[in-house]
Amino acid sequence: MSSIKQDRFAGLNALRPAPVRSALGPSRELTYVPDDSGVCAWGIPEHAGTLAQLLGASPVRNRFGEHLSLRCWFPDPSEVPDPAALRLLAPDADLEVADPRQWLFLDTETTGLAGGTGTYAFLVGIAWWDSGGIQVEQFLMRELSEETSLLAELAERMAERRVLVTFNGKSFDWPLLETRYRMTRQIAPPAPRAHLDLLHPARSLWRLRLGSVRLAELERHVLGWDRGADILSEMIPRIYFDFLRGGAAEPLVPVVTHNQMDLRGLARLSCRVLALLAQPERCGEDGLEVYGVSRICERRGETARARELYQHSIASPLPAEVGRAARISLARLAKRQGDLGLACKLWEEILGDSREGFVAYEQLAMYYEHNARQPERAASLVHEALAKLHQARRLGGIEAEAYRRQCAAYKRRLDRLQRKSSPRTLYE
Repeated sequence: MSSIKQDRFAGLNALRPAPVRSALGPSRELTYVPDDSGVCAWGIPEHAGTLAQLLGASPVRNRFGEHLSLRCWFPDPSEVPDPAALRLLAPDADLEVADPRQWLFLDTETTGLAGGTGTYAFLVGIAWWDSGGIQVEQFLMRELSEETSLLAELAERMAERRVLVTFNGKSFDWPLLETRYRMTRQIAPPAPRAHLDLLHPARSLWRLRLGSVRLAELERHVLGWDRGADILSEMIPRIYFDFLRGGAAEPLVPVVTHNQMDLRGLARLSCRVLALLAQPERCGEDGLEVYGVSRICERRGETARARELYQHSIASPLPAEVGRAARISLARLAKRQGDLGLACKLWEEILGDSREGFVAYEQLAMYYEHNARQPERAASLVHEALAKLHQARRLGGIEAEAYRRQCAAYKRRLDRLQRKSSPRTLYE
């Protein structure tokens, strides 16, 4: 077999059970045999016992087999978040969802980062607030045959706390776990009462400032918490595969620590997000955060609150592009509410060769054509916009398709304005 084909099937080889030592002779492949209770279980390799000792973990047995489990409690000074702000994350949330004591933070470590039916969640971590801190519980598969036991234990915990809180969990962690539950053909996937995914508000609140909204970046730059040394996520599947092949247990210890830090960071982030959503004027560190809350409010239909916060954000120093975007958004709400004076003032402030500037030209031309009944002023604005478009095209500041589309729209407007006023006035 060629080296290319060998590489292609390397991952499949890792899924084979690791050899164990037998008192009757040399190493043999694992066999699936019933234990004294009548439940079938895979033999566990000796180095898995070393892993339990390193982690301070204990085997947990249920009717589906065994897996490792460990619990750690971490003090946390964060205040339990104000559930009133949940209306912006889960507008249809009931009383149970609004109770932080019902929240279960969840994070997984998997055998692959792309998902799919061949991907296992070999380590599942959960956490909840308890006694002024964060209680973390982790379930670990020493062998892939322990998956059903692990999933059964997780289902029990999810029945106790029905609100799932994750970071990118709606796109990755939870769909993966639902697939694994279905593939057991023995356990139905648990049904959370609600699922709060903090990645989505994090993007609105901090992507403009940070670029990356990876959880570790948010911890460092938003929460002021530095993890210190941490393992790279892309290394984790390989470490676990090496362990399955009979490799050392020690490299899995930082993987478990990484999962713990993810859960602690997720809990702290939930506090920060909800505090900011509840009181952005007081809790926002800069105009960018307030602008982010404005966008969330507008998407949720809280237009009066959004308008107030857009005005608050543009009163703070903002990057030029964000300042233009905030003014465009505020002008849109003002126009919708009939405040054309404020809308026109905002459009005048951002006229130019930016994307927002061309929107402002169009909106002002519409205002002078239809509201102010001044077609000559509308035509003047269209000519100015066309000149800016031509300049932007010469300098490579606008793509050809966008340039053609906007030019055509402005020329159609000029043709319409020509029928309302003197051609000499419009085209001179």
